[in-house]
Amino acid sequence: MNNAFMDVLEVFPRGLVYVGMGVFILIMAKIIQDFLTPYRINDQLKNRSNFALAISISGYYLGIILVFIGALYQPFGFVEFISDGGLGFTTDYWKDVLEVFLYSLGGIVALNVARLVVDKVILYKFSTEKEIIDDQNSGAGVVEAAVYVGVGLIIAGSIAGDGGNVSTVLVFFLLGLAALIIYTLFYQFTTPFNIHDELEADNVAVGIALAGNMLAISLIIFKAVFGNFDGWVESLIGFGIFIVIGFALLYFIRLIVDYILFPKVKLSEQISTHRNIGIALIEGSILTCVSLILLFSV
Repeated sequence: MNNAFMDVLEVFPRGLVYVGMGVFILIMAKIIQDFLTPYRINDQLKNRSNFALAISISGYYLGIILVFIGALYQPFGFVEFISDGGLGFTTDYWKDVLEVFLYSLGGIVALNVARLVVDKVILYKFSTEKEIIDDQNSGAGVVEAAVYVGVGLIIAGSIAGDGGNVSTVLVFFLLGLAALIIYTLFYQFTTPFNIHDELEADNVAVGIALAGNMLAISLIIFKAVFGNFDGWVESLIGFGIFIVIGFALLYFIRLIVDYILFPKVKLSEQISTHRNIGIALIEGSILTCVSLILLFSV
């Protein structure tokens, strides 16, 4: 017990460095986002009480921290206790700190760029920015928050692990982003209602349902790109298998939810016509639960 306590005391100061860095990264992420947007975030939140933007920014911060954790989850020296005195603030430790910081900065840039790409490809029939800023459309805000979290998961999975380099991170990030876009388009294709029309009509339930599906597939993509890099052939085959299984599994679960769990309720009608937020939340949570089971069981 005493040894464990001493180990905690030894590693705690080093951990506080990363806590401070995480807070600093969030501050930088806010400044960068404020710089990249034509509107003032503080004005929208404080003076206009823009709830849709608040939802979106919450997803943005979660996405940033997911990237930060992905950079932190490396075989760095700070996870090993140093028993010969001192607090472990070695040269290697500070190299690790710098690497986490640089990966996090890259993640902030990638997250902002990816959000623009996904918005243009997925919600291409209207301006997401206009819906969130001018119309304060909470459904669009939920979807954009899901984009941030999903892309954050993909980046985190791409940079975590050992054996890779910048090129492997970039390749698997792009593959993961493509998989997220393709699945979202597949989801839109397999729904009987027009997602763009419903979102533009401020249907929050449709936004929640789409966001739940995006979060569920992002967890599966995270699993597909996560881990040590063992070579291109093995890694690409593993990625492909996970993506195919994930697509099929989530579609199958949607059918189960519709026809077995709620046999007397047509989910698509509840979400689109009746704008039933509760049903949308249940569908999204079940899909996310299944993705989490797959994430930790395989």
